[in-house]
Amino acid sequence: MLNNPRSHGLWELTAVPGPATRALEARIKTNVTVVGGGFTGLSTALHLAEAGAQVAVVEAAEIGFGASGRNVGLVNAGMWVMPEDLKSSLDGDYGERLLNLLGNGPASVWELIEKHRIDCEPVRNGTLHCGVGRQGLAEIEERARQWSARGAPVRLLDANETAARTGTSAYAGSLLDMRAGTIQPLSYVRGLARAALSAGAAIFTGSAVTGVEGSAGKWLVRTSRGMIESAWVVVATDAYTNGPWPEIRREQVRLPYFNFATRPLGDNLRNSILPGREGCWDTREVLSSFRFDRGGRLIFGSVGALRNTGYSIHRAWSLRALHKLFPQIGEVEFEAEWYGMIGMTDNHLPRLHMFAPNVIGVSGYNGRGISPGTVFGRVLAEHILGRIAVSELPLPVTAPTEASFRTLKEMYYEIGAQAAHFVDARF
Repeated sequence: MLNNPRSHGLWELTAVPGPATRALEARIKTNVTVVGGGFTGLSTALHLAEAGAQVAVVEAAEIGFGASGRNVGLVNAGMWVMPEDLKSSLDGDYGERLLNLLGNGPASVWELIEKHRIDCEPVRNGTLHCGVGRQGLAEIEERARQWSARGAPVRLLDANETAARTGTSAYAGSLLDMRAGTIQPLSYVRGLARAALSAGAAIFTGSAVTGVEGSAGKWLVRTSRGMIESAWVVVATDAYTNGPWPEIRREQVRLPYFNFATRPLGDNLRNSILPGREGCWDTREVLSSFRFDRGGRLIFGSVGALRNTGYSIHRAWSLRALHKLFPQIGEVEFEAEWYGMIGMTDNHLPRLHMFAPNVIGVSGYNGRGISPGTVFGRVLAEHILGRIAVSELPLPVTAPTEASFRTLKEMYYEIGAQAAHFVDARF
């Protein structure tokens, strides 16, 4: 997007067209203004519009421009945090509410895809969390125990079954989660936008918010050429925040993540690598992920940014790592490459903020944006509609706090990933 082939890569090349939108060039009135055209913002707008509320979305660039259009496309349940750790880290009933919401998150995604006939390459065959070595196996065994205790449809696979499902003998085992799956994320977010428009929402792109003023009951959201007056404002900009709420950006440490997509592989390779088309990621500290798209392209990613020296280092590593994982793959050509930013919080959980009366937002998905963004959009809509009280929300309302040593941590992630990939998979 915006003439940058490394921003959305394969997703931009293969996504269904987005709905026609335009910039905001007038003063309008509505019940709710949503700032941000990603999973959270468009899910909020869709659920509000379906309930009869007047809602307008303002997006600085294009639909899905931020993390929603750049990610791997894994529709996962829960967060990176272990279920028991998540529950114990929140006071009162919040932990149980959040676990229930996020555990059922993929089901909500599949339901919206089916209800609105969103063409986004959905594959509901589960995901595989692959354990690397003894330590990695112990981690997924514990995850399996904790999710199984909650009745989740997960199953621990041994090394042999993992090899059969992935096409590589690199892993000591894996955790199969049948709640989960894969999608084409940019097509999905464009589908949410189309559904929101059909329900009566307005969407304005190329309309960066330059300021917000007012008080509860009457907020004025300004863009360069227009203004929206509304009773509520939803802030759904997350890791790509650049505007009136800088505290969101200061609260997060941004982690870069890249993907390379091969040209479509032949039938033999497709049958030997991920024959069940699960989405995969591993337990390494500098993790790797891989999956197929509908066209038979193998998408391989890891931590790092495809800029400066990082581009050549990460590209060379990706080629080495693919051949080490899948010796049968032979010569590999990449058709697309892209990277984006993940917003990380200090406890790896999302944040719910009330920036002012009737100005609300959720951010900090920590790399799990698809189903959490979708279900939190619904939760925000239900709160605005008066169906859920503040005390009944799945997260406590907190004040933004600045991440300690944020700039140093971001440098460490980017440079550290280069160092790890420079030496990895050479033997």
